[in-house]
Amino acid sequence: MKKFIVAAIAASMALPVYAADLGGRVLNIGSDTTYPPHEFIEDGVVKGFDVDVVAEICERINCTPNWVTTAWDGIFAALADGQFDMVVSGVTITDERDKIVDFSDPYIIVQQGVLMRVEDEGATIDAFKSGDLRLASQNGTTNAALGEELVGRDNLQLFDSFNNAVIAVQNGDVDGVIIDSTSAAAYEQEFAGELTVGITGLSSDPLGLVFQEGDGIQDAFNEGLAMIKDDGTLQKLVVKWWPK
Repeated sequence: MKKFIVAAIAASMALPVYAADLGGRVLNIGSDTTYPPHEFIEDGVVKGFDVDVVAEICERINCTPNWVTTAWDGIFAALADGQFDMVVSGVTITDERDKIVDFSDPYIIVQQGVLMRVEDEGATIDAFKSGDLRLASQNGTTNAALGEELVGRDNLQLFDSFNNAVIAVQNGDVDGVIIDSTSAAAYEQEFAGELTVGITGLSSDPLGLVFQEGDGIQDAFNEGLAMIKDDGTLQKLVVKWWPK
């Protein structure tokens, strides 16, 4: 009997410790799906690093993500109003946003940089500050806020999406776009020989999953996030989307 009890205890200790169980709940996730490689649409399907992160967490806490493409402008107000269960869109954790929504623990730390044409490589922030070069970003982002701080509002042109800002760089309408380095690297790879990340390390920002204030699924997602960090899954996803 003693041997049986010891064996039973050992077996129970060997069982995996599961995170909170959301009971298969379908979660509507608001996302501005124009921000590769974090989230983007390919062949009608939402894909990306953030999408994979949520899928892995949901596999562990028993939920099903339903991605809902929405404009960045007003996305946090829409979440607070209950239009979504959460927002996942390469969102930087800030004190100002935390006043109306709740954040998970950070799932990745990114730096901000400036994506520019290859021929302008070597340009400095001072060139944008003086007005010799024109800087752009997406309206309502921490990138835009930092850009305004660095070069002044008059020297910063704002767009409704980073895709449009990048197109403006390609067309020569502006000379650089201040953007998270993770996304800048994706554009640099897509347009190799045309665009490059000419300025790096402007700031270091934690990204988080976003929830309605006081929503209990925040705790469940933090548990699931801890699990994919601990078992190496999160690092594998980082290598998948940023292989170099």
